[in-house]
Amino acid sequence: MSTIDKINTNSWFIIANPASGNKNFSKIWKKIEQLLKNKNLDYSFAFTQFSKHEIDLVQNAIKKGYRNIISVGGDGTLNNVVNGVMLQRYVKTSNITIGVLPLGTGNDWIKTYKQTNSIEKALEIISKKTTILQDIGVITTDKNTIYYNNVAGIGYDGYIVNKLKYLKKFGALSYLLAGIYGLIFYKKSAYKILINNKELKEKCLMVVCGICKYSGGGMQFTKDVNTTDGLLDITIAKNLNFLDLIINLPKLYSGAIVNHKKVNTYKTLKITVTPINAKPFIQADGELITSGKLQISIIPKAINFVIN
Repeated sequence: MSTIDKINTNSWFIIANPASGNKNFSKIWKKIEQLLKNKNLDYSFAFTQFSKHEIDLVQNAIKKGYRNIISVGGDGTLNNVVNGVMLQRYVKTSNITIGVLPLGTGNDWIKTYKQTNSIEKALEIISKKTTILQDIGVITTDKNTIYYNNVAGIGYDGYIVNKLKYLKKFGALSYLLAGIYGLIFYKKSAYKILINNKELKEKCLMVVCGICKYSGGGMQFTKDVNTTDGLLDITIAKNLNFLDLIINLPKLYSGAIVNHKKVNTYKTLKITVTPINAKPFIQADGELITSGKLQISIIPKAINFVIN
């Protein structure tokens, strides 16, 4: 009997990040275990022990025969789980299903699917196992390849993520504080952008490449997103000044910022962004990545996600 035969196809492998959010993890984990027992879900689990440990844990779980993964943590934990799925070579990525128990500070990915931060409700959703085969983004740099499932941002968006490292103790408020800090101190960069066979040279506040709607703790920088259409939703916020941003701060959260005269939106299969005389911050799902020239493309319908 092979390893895969020994594992029930309905079994879940749970990967939990004890450092996620600003909460008492041991207490929450006991609650999760009790809820799992109440739902009679068959599972095994592992805790992350170092940065990006999720990638190794996912690959080992898939090798053993697991096809259902639960990410317990924030957007960064989920991003690492997704990278683990995309980097493994044992099965098609579309054969893998990911559920999410949100414990992070922002929990932006779940917002697109109108899921709450409630662990009880999240487990109820997982037990029903209604899924969507979602697109996954691919960021290619000179050094490596990174996958993402929500939103990638270059410039102001990445600057906010960098500042969050020092503000996480303030919980959900940390995103607003980082955003305000960025409004005051972030200096815009110039880029050469290749999109839909057109080359643009712009001094930009940021370039956002979305699959889903939300980033930065609930801000909406993308327009008319469809997580399964095989296209990236691009937003280029050009030379918005400090006053523009202060006046339009509510629009960053309502999504109306995409209608500003200094903001352009596109749908595309891929985009290449080359910074000019700068090394801007780049983030993918709230994780900082290497700066420099990058190409972003998309893999249609790559992974099954459990949704509401």
